[in-house]
Parts: sequence; C-alpha cells; structure tokens
Amino acid sequence: IELKNICKDYLVGNETIRILHDISLVIKDKEFVGIMGSSGSGKSTLMHIMGFFDTPTNGKIFLDGKDVSGLSDDQLSKVRSEYVGFVFQQFNLINNLTVLENVMLPAIYSRRNFKYNIREKALGLLVRFGIIDRKDYLPNKISGGQQQRVAIVRALIMDPKIIFADEPTGNLDSKNGEEIIKLLGELNRDFGVTVVIVTHEKYIADKTKRQL
Repeated sequence: IELKNICKDYLVGNETIRILHDISLVIKDKEFVGIMGSSGSGKSTLMHIMGFFDTPTNGKIFLDGKDVSGLSDDQLSKVRSEYVGFVFQQFNLINNLTVLENVMLPAIYSRRNFKYNIREKALGLLVRFGIIDRKDYLPNKISGGQQQRVAIVRALIMDPKIIFADEPTGNLDSKNGEEIIKLLGELNRDFGVTVVIVTHEKYIADKTKRQL
C-alpha cells in the first residue's frame, strides 16, 4: 500500500478540522510495521483510510501499484474483503454467537467463492492459535486475551494479504498484551501476512520491524 499526500478533513459545525496533514508512506509486502502516535493524533483515521473503510479528502492511495483512490464504495468493499483483515481494541465479537460462529461470519457473509470449506478452515485456525477448546463458548464467557485471539482468527478466515491491528493490546493486561503482539509477529513470519499495528505505546511499536 502506498499513500501519496493524504489529507483528511472533518466538518465540525461550521469549522473544517484537518486530521491528517499531507501523509505519504509505503507499506511493503510482508512487512511488520508499527505506526505510533499520541492519542488523538489521527492514527485510527489513517488506518481506516489504508484499510479502505474511509476515503481521504485529498491525495492518492495505491494498492499493488494501482491507483484505487477513485473507487466507489462497493468497489472499495470488494477490495477490503479480498485484501484486508482488521483487529480492534474492542474485539468487536458478537456475543450471541459462539467463538466458531464469530470466526466463520465474515466468510459466510462474503460473496466470494472460496476454494476451502469455511468451517474446516475456521476449526484449523482455532487449533493453530490454541483456542479450539473454546469453539462452542460465547465471547463473554472467555477471557479478554482469548477474545483477542478469536478476533485475530476471524481476521484470518478470509486469507487477507494485510492485517491492521488498532491498539490491539489496549484492553488487555501486560501478559496477554505481550502474547497478542507475539502472535501478530508469528502471522507475519509464518503466514507471510503484512501486519500493521497502530499504537500509542512505544514498547509495542518497538516489537515491530519498522516504526513510523
């Protein structure tokens, strides 16, 4: 992903507030990158633009060398489903669905034709990340660290090329936070997934291979 001169403005009342000021950067394939900044500095806004959840006011975005700045909402949604996985601070799991159902959900609602059995892939990922014994539990019946593991597995179900993690340790104690960062590093190393972690904590960013 490459950003060129990205700006983002929001209208608050009658005032235009610029959140992102002329941002240019490149995230290369299979990188493990930390984007660090203080709270309120625009990190999440930047991540939402890089992940095709939002569009910039000015500037251009390139994906695999192609300019995707002018795509429609439907086109961006298709790109997002094929390329991007998200891990959020709040986990964003659905409490009336089991762990297994939460993991399968993005693939079930996707319009893509998969070459694999969604349930079998979900079960395999739960085994790989050590939470298969929680597959029939509801999210509010497992720990915060386990919920974040489920969120990571859910992000992987669509075989994304890049995973964005927005303050992924923000709701975890230090031990579970360390495990989640280690897990994201393993995704990068073992699965070849590009991983971008957005954080305000320097010690978290320092665990990535490049910091912005």
